[in-house]
Amino acid sequence: MERIRKALEQANRDRAQGHADLGSGGGIAANLSSAIRYTQTKVIDVPERVLTENRIIAAVPFHESKDAYRMLRTRVLQTMQENQWTSLAITGPNPGCGKSLTAINLAISLAMEVTHTVLLVDLDMRKPSIHEYLGYQPEVGLSDYLLHDVPLSQALINPGIERLVVLPGREPVRNSSEMLNSPKMVALVNELKHRYPDRLTIFDLPPILDADDALVFVPYIDSMLMVAEAGVTSRDDLQKALSVLKSAPMIGTVLNKAPSRRSRYGYGYGYGYGYGYGWYYGKKRRAERAKARAAARTKA
Repeated sequence: MERIRKALEQANRDRAQGHADLGSGGGIAANLSSAIRYTQTKVIDVPERVLTENRIIAAVPFHESKDAYRMLRTRVLQTMQENQWTSLAITGPNPGCGKSLTAINLAISLAMEVTHTVLLVDLDMRKPSIHEYLGYQPEVGLSDYLLHDVPLSQALINPGIERLVVLPGREPVRNSSEMLNSPKMVALVNELKHRYPDRLTIFDLPPILDADDALVFVPYIDSMLMVAEAGVTSRDDLQKALSVLKSAPMIGTVLNKAPSRRSRYGYGYGYGYGYGYGWYYGKKRRAERAKARAAARTKA
């Protein structure tokens, strides 16, 4: 019994120290009782000025649009918990829709929940950008682990936000879809998803209509979130993207850069969010149906 007790105590100490080689903090008990200590993961200081300039508003105290991501976090978290999902991939139809920024802000919001840790992985291997939003140039990235057997622990960073670890990219990879489907990548994803039951893994994927990377990666994730840009993403492109990913467990669609009505709390412009194709184009489709009914009455 004494040996079992000591083994359990050592396991708890290991978890509390972070197991930084895979970017996790401790278990739920460790998170609630003490701050996470990263033993190998590099901790970087991201100035608030950089966060504000790069629109990482989930990490900016008292930002007027912060609650939009909190609401998105709550709805995503509820869906994931109901289905016992631990991984979420984020993509969009085309470049510039804001998928990477949404992934970063959502990951930060999720990490602020004390019941779990979050690992954010930059899988946009054609154009990795998460490190740029953090104002950081990594010396080692995911491609170095996959192509050159560099230890993963050398690539991981903590951006000064407790319970959040980032696995960044470093440089573009030409054969990205092949790398995402390689045995080494598949083994890594399984390890990241299943090693800690209280960890959520967020994957930032390339735009779905630009490459087949996101489609290749679908079998390895639990759920997916589509990001569309208000006033820019066309109806046809969103339809095509959703059609390509029809086999994916789609949680919903986020409308990025959407103007929000000023509420009684004084919020101005924020980030819209919603679930499903009908949410994004519901207003337009209702207007079209109303126009069609009016035309039918005129003919009658």
